[in-house]
Amino acid sequence: MARPTLSLLGAATALLAVQLAAAQTLPQVSVSGKSAEAAPGLAGFSDPPARLPMQAVSLSAERLSEAGIEQLSGLTKLDASVSDSYNAVGYWSQLKVRGFDLDNRYNLRRDGLPINGETALSLANKAAVEVLKGSSGMQAGTSAPAGLVNLVVKRPLADDATTLTLGAIQGGTVEASVDHSQRFGAQREFGLRVNLAAAHLDPQLHSSRGSAHTAALAGDWRVSPDTLVEAEVEFSRQSQPSQDGFSLLGDTLPDAKRIDPRLNLNNQPWTLPVVFDNTHASLRLQQKLAGDWRAQAHLGIQRLRTDDRNAFGFGLDCNETSTFEGVYYCDRYGPDGRFDLYDYRSENEHRDTTALDISASGPVQLAGLRHDLTVGGLSSRFKARFQRQAYNFTGVDTIDGNVVTAPQPALTGENTNRDERSRELYLRDRVALGADTSAWLGLRHTRLHRESVRTDGSRATDYSQSVTTPWLALSHAIAADWLVYASWGQGVESEVTPNRPRYVNAGQALPALKSRQTEIGLKTGTQRVEGSLTVFDIRRPLWRDIGSCDVDLSCEHRTDGHARHRGIEASADLKWSGGGLFASAQRLRARREGSADASLNGLVPPNVPQTTVKAQVRHDLLPGLQAQLGVQYEGRRYATPDNGIAVPAWTVADAGLRYMQTAGQQTWIWRAAVDNLTNRRAWREAPWQFEHSYLYPLAPRTLRASLEVRL
Repeated sequence: MARPTLSLLGAATALLAVQLAAAQTLPQVSVSGKSAEAAPGLAGFSDPPARLPMQAVSLSAERLSEAGIEQLSGLTKLDASVSDSYNAVGYWSQLKVRGFDLDNRYNLRRDGLPINGETALSLANKAAVEVLKGSSGMQAGTSAPAGLVNLVVKRPLADDATTLTLGAIQGGTVEASVDHSQRFGAQREFGLRVNLAAAHLDPQLHSSRGSAHTAALAGDWRVSPDTLVEAEVEFSRQSQPSQDGFSLLGDTLPDAKRIDPRLNLNNQPWTLPVVFDNTHASLRLQQKLAGDWRAQAHLGIQRLRTDDRNAFGFGLDCNETSTFEGVYYCDRYGPDGRFDLYDYRSENEHRDTTALDISASGPVQLAGLRHDLTVGGLSSRFKARFQRQAYNFTGVDTIDGNVVTAPQPALTGENTNRDERSRELYLRDRVALGADTSAWLGLRHTRLHRESVRTDGSRATDYSQSVTTPWLALSHAIAADWLVYASWGQGVESEVTPNRPRYVNAGQALPALKSRQTEIGLKTGTQRVEGSLTVFDIRRPLWRDIGSCDVDLSCEHRTDGHARHRGIEASADLKWSGGGLFASAQRLRARREGSADASLNGLVPPNVPQTTVKAQVRHDLLPGLQAQLGVQYEGRRYATPDNGIAVPAWTVADAGLRYMQTAGQQTWIWRAAVDNLTNRRAWREAPWQFEHSYLYPLAPRTLRASLEVRL
């Protein structure tokens, strides 16, 4: 298997050698510029990340580009605390952080404002992706406890710049983009940044050809040295058939080495693409006030439209007499490789989010101590409108993907419309207790109101809830570039019992489900070295249906024990002359505890690797020529909640070359890389989704190449 890869790398090396001999070269440089005004990071504090008592990582657009990452699911390549959570080609990205699923409705931000992540989010106009690990209650009224992901939009730069990029990926994907930033006006007070991107999508995965487009415009106006106005708008569209997952074959884990990772079971003649049409826009005003205070008003809107369609495999014989001596396989495929196939269609879905954040920040002297305060309020509204949907049995397929069934597109099922309003008041404070010691406080009070009703008017729910989430930390600089800290924080989730006759508490909201995280860490940060070592302990309440749940009033939906995730993380970002290393590792102990059903206690949640290691190393071979190597290791995980079947660990390596040359005033960057260098075959993840076990394989060895021209 290695010989074709070596041939590809040899060809790439030869190409770069020719360019090296033919062109004038310069030592490797990074061409970049700063926006006119930097906003606080995801954590809400303006301090450098190395001085904050929390774990957050910012992955720049350049770092994402070097790793070939074009969607959020690619973050799993770079950070050990981030892993997959049902990531299928052609669908939206879903992530785990510290073993907990991020909630795509509540755990994503765009320039700090809440957005809905139930769509394909474009990275074409993003300057960075930030990941805050834990303590999400400080920045979100309700959210899953693992943390937040924030998309940082590209803004006009201080210096004019234009970048053109062309790329190709093995299989037939071709992509192109333009990134142009310019300032104008008598005092260069106006800035404009344009991002255009288009791609013909044709990955090695069969039956997944599609397209993607992004057009984004960001502008700013420096009204005065004290006033900055920023506005931006983004339109993006992705149309591509999604990837169907494999599954367990009865009580057996299929051998990944015998499964073609290019096979897509969503390959019926009537298969239609999933279409995501997205519009994002924002307006932000930043104003300097007296006494080093600042005020900010930030309005954001998101309008999503989706056609969600799939030839969907789910279980076997769930609607028929069992063909396996009374054993039903409704949560996996049959032992003989057969599974039920459904025609799923939910078209013209609309998800709208509007958010307004107003805040002020600055220093205050209280009780002889300096306080750096931020006070503000966030108002957000979410509305989801759907039509009836199809989920109709079409026949029985097999894992070789050779069975053809007839479509059944009739809209036979109801969908659920949702409305949500949230009002949040927050305070953040950093108190200087001494030259080297600081206390940190975060407090957020949330008042929310949620309604839902099915498209036929049935099963309505309507409730309001108020919650307060605190966060506390203490940090101490033990040396010039070393910080030790301890923190404690709460997050909260809100859950309502479905309004169905089987429940004795139908339509009632559960008490606020508060998670708690304790964290102790050691951090360092210089121009050449950034690193951290962190120990964390997270407790999250769990809820489930208790009772027979097979007749009316036989079931209660309530809290039952908690999930406890304890772990240790280490990360390093090292830079040396001619190279660097970006690496992280996590050891996680995730268990269920405190359930009234003793058989559940001690179980490991499915699809959570206990050990992960990620590393990216780069080093110059010749002037302008750099070699890159990436390694990912994910330990074993379980495919089902009862821990009955384990999925083995896997390791995959990527390798690449980058060559930088100058041509007059231009800088040309050639990249060639091979993902999954050894063509490793393994189950990349084993999500438990919709009460069903799925398996997704590692993508096969894939060559990618690109040319970036900086004018």
